[in-house]
Amino acid sequence: RLVTMGLGSVRYRIAFTGPGGHSWGAFGLVNPAHAMSRAVRYFQDIADTLTRNGPRTSYNVGRIGGGTSVNSIPAETWMEVDMRSESPESLDRIEQVFLDAMNRGLNEENRLRRSGGPLTLENRKVGDRPSGSLESSLPLIQRALATTAVFGVSGELARSSTDSNVPIAQGVPAVTIGRGGVGGAGHSPGEWWINRDGHLAIQRALLLVVAEAGLANPIS
Repeated sequence: RLVTMGLGSVRYRIAFTGPGGHSWGAFGLVNPAHAMSRAVRYFQDIADTLTRNGPRTSYNVGRIGGGTSVNSIPAETWMEVDMRSESPESLDRIEQVFLDAMNRGLNEENRLRRSGGPLTLENRKVGDRPSGSLESSLPLIQRALATTAVFGVSGELARSSTDSNVPIAQGVPAVTIGRGGVGGAGHSPGEWWINRDGHLAIQRALLLVVAEAGLANPIS
């Protein structure tokens, strides 16, 4: 698997912040958890439609947190969100939908406020990888395919979100290659990996570096 196409992604850490207080004694204060829940709903309502057609695009609320106890209005509620797309335009579009939904959740919770100060919102971008792709005819990519074939494996050109995204988006030849082994159930509690023939991946990487330096020609 040779990554020659960058999957664009943006990531945010969102924090809704209010005064916090007792769930009974301070009832009527703005509630960050209520605002965030509403904001996520508004986001998904539109994002679901956007991602059903056109370039492949995804969104995910990956982590949430906040609050101190079951009988406390939280002073802060936060979440971390990941959005990805093959298309820069689609990524920009879903990002704007996301930001609009966060502001809508904020404004609606503030309109429900009966006492105390207003809720505030912090949208902090914590990741930004541009998308792009390279022609398979580039010498670097041809060498990567050839060095893979040396080990009896047919290389597959793929799209992913890696450190290669930035140079690929700028048209600079770059490729991300696998580390060998076999695995499955990625990013789930049951994720697994076995270092089967991992040494061959190291040899392939070294051969590719040597070929790029002009000291070997795996294509011939």
